[in-house]
Amino acid sequence: MNRFMPGNAIGLLRNGTEYFPALIDAIDGATREVWLETYIYADDPSGRAVADALIRAAQRGVTVRVLVDGWGAKYYLTPSLEQALVDGGVQLMKYRPEVAPWQFRSHRLRRLHRKICHVDARVAFVGGINIIDDMHTPGHKPPRVDFAVTVRGPLVASVVQTMQRVWAIVEIAQLRSSDVPLFPEQVRSMRVGTQTAKFVIRDNVRYRRDIERAYLAAIRTARTEILIATAYFFPGADFRRALIAAADRGVKVTLLLQARVEYRLLHYASRALYGQLLAAGVGIQEYHRSFLHAKVAVVDDRWATVGSSNIDPFSFLMGREANVFVRDPQFADRLRLELLAMIDGGARPVPRERWDERSRFAKARSWIAYGIVRVAMGMLRYGGDEWWRGHEPVRS
Repeated sequence: MNRFMPGNAIGLLRNGTEYFPALIDAIDGATREVWLETYIYADDPSGRAVADALIRAAQRGVTVRVLVDGWGAKYYLTPSLEQALVDGGVQLMKYRPEVAPWQFRSHRLRRLHRKICHVDARVAFVGGINIIDDMHTPGHKPPRVDFAVTVRGPLVASVVQTMQRVWAIVEIAQLRSSDVPLFPEQVRSMRVGTQTAKFVIRDNVRYRRDIERAYLAAIRTARTEILIATAYFFPGADFRRALIAAADRGVKVTLLLQARVEYRLLHYASRALYGQLLAAGVGIQEYHRSFLHAKVAVVDDRWATVGSSNIDPFSFLMGREANVFVRDPQFADRLRLELLAMIDGGARPVPRERWDERSRFAKARSWIAYGIVRVAMGMLRYGGDEWWRGHEPVRS
């Protein structure tokens, strides 16, 4: 699961306009099984279109299993759509269905945040796109920006294996009988392309730091350019040091971050890190055209990643995540061009000089939010000194 494998065909999908037609087409072509995992499953036009495809597959004898996160299901999956899926023959389960916001317990933050699917162990989908319409976020136009990939080839086997294992774990935790093995054998998939890639997950057992380490390995070996786009940016000290070291050795480092406020506390806390990064020569572009939900990166002209993992404590320390890492110049170039087009058409740079001239209120707001997040992470016993140690952000 953590090694690069040759012989794959990886395709890039931008937004639901490309993702949902490809997903539905694959489901409609299923002959044996469809497995789907998502953090959010919304009862909206996109969610209902996918549900219709899942039901069609189940009714022609295909085994269809859908695993949704308990938090996302609580706030987006309506009882009527849930019942329609079950009545249509879909096996539906919820990951950690207990949701009680008033109970302050750290384990409740361990959510199923990954968005993956496989059909007949033939094609897989991995990325950051939930089953929710691009326009669902209230009050914003044009649609939110996100990415996913289609995967064919040997890498699909890793997706199949992790989906089987998590399904079995959830069934055991919920005291259900199961015909899915807890330790499934890995299926074999034929080579169908020329791309080298690996599938990396993050969990709370064996793979706690794997996605973060994959990022750090690429950043530390970068020679010319690092381009990262992420919705939520709140990295630990090791990650910040790696970016700063890259900029120091002449690598062009650009962060494409969200300008619009979605979660106020994390938004303002992450801005407390800007001063240190800008002072080191890291470029920051804030995307203002719509909500940025992407979780992607390109390093040099050969390495790229697309997945569900943001660069923040939730993704790196708590959530179940999944990313595909690709070593392929053509794929990296296509993703890079997409990100550069977003910068040109919808982002504004954050100049160091203007950042230093912010009002005292703006500076205080960022540092108060930063302090609250640090205290909260400490109370929840996540990260601790290993997340925060080292360079503190420059107080500018």
